[in-house]
Amino acid sequence: MDLTQKTQENVEYMIEGIKTKLKMATGAAMNASAFHVDRYEDIQDIYDLVMSKERLSISEVEALAQELGRLRGK
Repeated sequence: MDLTQKTQENVEYMIEGIKTKLKMATGAAMNASAFHVDRYEDIQDIYDLVMSKERLSISEVEALAQELGRLRGK
C-alpha cells in the first residue's frame, strides 16, 4: 500500500490498521468510511504512531480513540 497517496482508500486502510492494532472493542463504531481524505495527514500521524509501538497503554489507547473520534466526519 502506497500511503504517500492521499486517497480515501488509504484513509480506510489506515483506520482499519489502527482499529486492529488497538484491538478496539468499539471498532464497529469507527467506520473507516466516516473519515475523510482532507484529514489525511492527521490520520497518517496516528497510524504511524500506532504502528511504531509494540504496545500501547490504556491511557494511550483512550487518547487515540478520542482523537479518532474528533477526526471522524470532519
